[in-house]
Amino acid sequence: TTAATLEHFTVNFTITNLPYTSDLEKPDSARFKSTRRVMNMMLDRLLKDSSIGPVFQGCEATDFRYGPGSDRDQTRVDAVCTYSKEPWAAPLDRVGLYHQVSNKTRGITQLGPYSLDKDSLYVNG
Repeated sequence: TTAATLEHFTVNFTITNLPYTSDLEKPDSARFKSTRRVMNMMLDRLLKDSSIGPVFQGCEATDFRYGPGSDRDQTRVDAVCTYSKEPWAAPLDRVGLYHQVSNKTRGITQLGPYSLDKDSLYVNG
């Protein structure tokens, strides 16, 4: 049997009720670490319960930026997610995954306590 390879895809979205602060730029700040921990947990929970659940490995929030333009009332989240590319598993269906995430976030409006910009979700680009 061939060993599965790990593949990555990106997930990006904007949170409209998380004001951006400069400490979100600093990976060693307490705010960056706690925000990343919460985002990782929320994304993991969301994607484990999707079609890629059986091969899903986890997500890591990598970057927080201020919202569109210079809107500091919003925070953009960039995350890299990993899955195991198994010979038996269907190839990653980005469009299908996008729709599943959309459904699980009430039309890209809610992720746990966070409100999302419904036009901000990108899966792998």
